[in-house]
Amino acid sequence: MVGFDPDSAVFRVHEGGKLVLRSKLPLVDRESLSLAYTPGVAEVCSAIAEDESLARTYTWRSRLVAVVSDGTAVLGLGNIGPAAALPVMEGKAALFSEFAGLNCVPIVLATTDPDEIVETVVRIAPSFGGINLEDISAPRCFEIEARLRDRLDIPVFHDDQHGTAIVVLAAMRNAAKVTGRELSDLRVVVSGAGAAGVACTKILLAAGIGDIAVADSRGILHAGRGGLTAVKDELARTTNRTGLTGSIHDALDGADVFLGVSAGAIGEVSVARMSPNSIIFALANPTPEVEPEMAHRHASVVATGRSDYPNQINNVLAFPGVFAGAFDAGAHTITENMKLAAATALSDVVADELAPDRIVPTPFDSRVAPAVAAAVAEQARADGVAREPVAR
Repeated sequence: MVGFDPDSAVFRVHEGGKLVLRSKLPLVDRESLSLAYTPGVAEVCSAIAEDESLARTYTWRSRLVAVVSDGTAVLGLGNIGPAAALPVMEGKAALFSEFAGLNCVPIVLATTDPDEIVETVVRIAPSFGGINLEDISAPRCFEIEARLRDRLDIPVFHDDQHGTAIVVLAAMRNAAKVTGRELSDLRVVVSGAGAAGVACTKILLAAGIGDIAVADSRGILHAGRGGLTAVKDELARTTNRTGLTGSIHDALDGADVFLGVSAGAIGEVSVARMSPNSIIFALANPTPEVEPEMAHRHASVVATGRSDYPNQINNVLAFPGVFAGAFDAGAHTITENMKLAAATALSDVVADELAPDRIVPTPFDSRVAPAVAAAVAEQARADGVAREPVAR
């Protein structure tokens, strides 16, 4: 089996999985057992039966996230199925715990049918305070998230879309500052019209980007291009104000920013056509769309999705704080303004430390999750989607 070495460090770390479940209560005698379980638990059950909102206080639901995947778009591995996706979902749960102190249960589903996924998540939702959708391929991910948001009164968040978008916007704000510009000054070219590309484009538009064009494997999206999906048709109508056509190579001529959220390689000839003082975010993993050393020859600021280069665009900078903030406010949904607030808070963490190789914090910066959580909770209250807070 290619790549399988049970004696290697990476396989040893994963042996037996990465998660455990432990009781918060010491069960050491008859009294403690009677309080944690029968007969004492019956009092709590009866109270919740009369007032379901009490479940937010007297169960772990208010701080519990379900990470749900069907295994169709896992990392750079693609459609590898639910069992193979489970190590990633376990890792996600570990990140929720480590960076935001949230409980998390990984769930992989043996179906790729949107109707079945939606119905399954709706049926298990009473156990959870929030749903983090993960590694579900486009365009199904858009429909699944939208339908779940309509049917559930808890936060539903597709991290491949919105986590990426939040961190990209935060980094873009700071990259613009480092190069002496505002977001409104920038012309951006996005490579990729999948989950991340769509969400990044939408949040950049909402934040006031100067202009933005999106390219897929067939070239630039524009209003006159036929054969577009509904999602791509919407992008074509809301982007590309100058009416660019042709390939991504054509779009990069004079562009200020390249944002890569696909696996399509971009050559040096195309990169060299960009404007002076350009910005390159090549986020494909493990191989960036633009080779970092080449990118540095032409751009003033370079970011990747990799941890072995500066300026890592890592979703862990966003999703733990977003859920923590939503839970702190008792939010029943995550609004667009809450995502924008998260991006602003994240960019502000390093506002006094900005440099070309320091446009976002590292994942281990202890300021990140609290700052994002506070901003998200405040915005939830301002947007009128908050409920009474629950004690941790």
